[in-house]
Amino acid sequence: MESAALSRRFAIAKVEGNTQGLKPSQLKALTRLSTRRFPLDAAYTPEQARELAALSRSIGRQIGLLIDRRGRVEMVIVGDTASIFIPGLARARSGPGRLRGLRLLHTHLTPDLLSQEDLMDLLFLRLDAAAVLTVSPYGEPVQWQHAHLLPPNPQNTPYLVSDAAPWDRADVDFAGAAVALEEELARASEASREAGDAPRALLVAVGREARPVLERNLAELKELARTAGLTVVDAVIHRPGTAQTGGRFLLGKGKMADLEVRALQGQASVLVFDGELSPAQLHNLADLTERKVLDRTQLILDIFAQHATTRAGKLQVEMAQLKYTQPRLVGKNRAMDRLMGGIGGRGPGETKLETDRRRVRDRIARIKKDLEDLRRQRAFTRTRRSRQGIPLAALVGYTNAGKSTLLNTLTKSEVVAENKLFATLDPTTRRLRFPQEREIILADTVGFIRNLPRELTDAFRATLEELEAADILLHVADASHPDLDQQLAAVEGILADMELDAVPRLLILNKWDRLDAEQRALLLETWPEALPVAALTGEGMERVLRELERVLGGRR
Repeated sequence: MESAALSRRFAIAKVEGNTQGLKPSQLKALTRLSTRRFPLDAAYTPEQARELAALSRSIGRQIGLLIDRRGRVEMVIVGDTASIFIPGLARARSGPGRLRGLRLLHTHLTPDLLSQEDLMDLLFLRLDAAAVLTVSPYGEPVQWQHAHLLPPNPQNTPYLVSDAAPWDRADVDFAGAAVALEEELARASEASREAGDAPRALLVAVGREARPVLERNLAELKELARTAGLTVVDAVIHRPGTAQTGGRFLLGKGKMADLEVRALQGQASVLVFDGELSPAQLHNLADLTERKVLDRTQLILDIFAQHATTRAGKLQVEMAQLKYTQPRLVGKNRAMDRLMGGIGGRGPGETKLETDRRRVRDRIARIKKDLEDLRRQRAFTRTRRSRQGIPLAALVGYTNAGKSTLLNTLTKSEVVAENKLFATLDPTTRRLRFPQEREIILADTVGFIRNLPRELTDAFRATLEELEAADILLHVADASHPDLDQQLAAVEGILADMELDAVPRLLILNKWDRLDAEQRALLLETWPEALPVAALTGEGMERVLRELERVLGGRR
């Protein structure tokens, strides 16, 4: 019975790491370490310290032990002379403010105490504590030091490092301290929930553009996060050197450590990066943090998944998500594990993302066929409308410019219009009657955004075909937005990519009521042909109707 129990214990506490070249007797001694029971009110017993130091000096390598809160060794790790590498661990214990439930005790063969690398492991892996025992050239313990994380504090200090102490003065209640820390973290998390139930996110912009440009991008990312249901607790801009831009590693471990500290202090469970992460970048970032890692594309896809109500909309979103996911289903990818449900993982994310690549391809093929059927139905509707001689005017513009509000005001409708990005997803058409008893069809389409993800552009081709059939495009812009120029350029760029340059269009500067006289004069000087309106109040609608009649009258 004892032998069977001991075998089971060996199977649980594996010896990991750099074991190549070790003698069988040394491997056996390392395995014996896994059977030791460490005290709950101290880092180790004197006998355990001497055994660990002597064995570490004997093999000439650092030794690390991961110890749980009952004093049992969960893993024995063998490093080299200067460091140890902690292999992939199981996901951290779930729940607000939870630590991993493991502390690290390892040896140093030099007088050096806790290194920056040790503290990064403490931070990234959310260990209960990290401790080091220095070893003399004769294989004797010399001194020790430990560190543990801190709850949110005014100084934003992530951890506390103790002073070095003689090796035989190691009376610390690690388990009790970890439980107390978790209670403080849970209270901070509870306070965060009371302030708002939404998941908390830290936003990150990485690029070599001018800082004002990155700040504008972050402001838009914040609106996307808000629309997706996230609470933004902090935002960080990083402008790396030329050699650091792009590649497999978007950020180094030092910069990621800074993000981890900010996320810890802000109780953020999600890191959202502006721009689209490559599969390698997403994988490497996920290897450095226990937090969910999302990029801008995933955030936009999630918003579309939330707002899709029709069968066509849901199919288009699912296809876009599968196309985004397909190249990222490579080998062991902890990043994609974290897409299973929640922000960034709706739609197919709730069906395990069909991780088999062949099945993903088959599903995309089926969706394409269904969308082709829907495209034919819409084409039939457009043909019938064309035979009736009813012109089509399509509203286009940057997301949240006020297209749906304008549609409601012009047609006396009640289409959903919210102060959120991508509030409208599926195309909406309404009849608009002119005073001269003439009618047109007015179509509200999905809003555009800078760097619209390619997956969405392809997937929503069926929806955007309304634009290709339009007799005129009403380009609606938010006149009060500080990035009006960039938003106009983004929309025009997308229309050019869709080869819609030749379609007549009217530029409508919405939210005119938010501007003062000087701002109005400047905009009219810049865009003299623009039509200023306030869709909420109805200001300027008569002129829009007159211009529509004039342009469409010339096309009769």
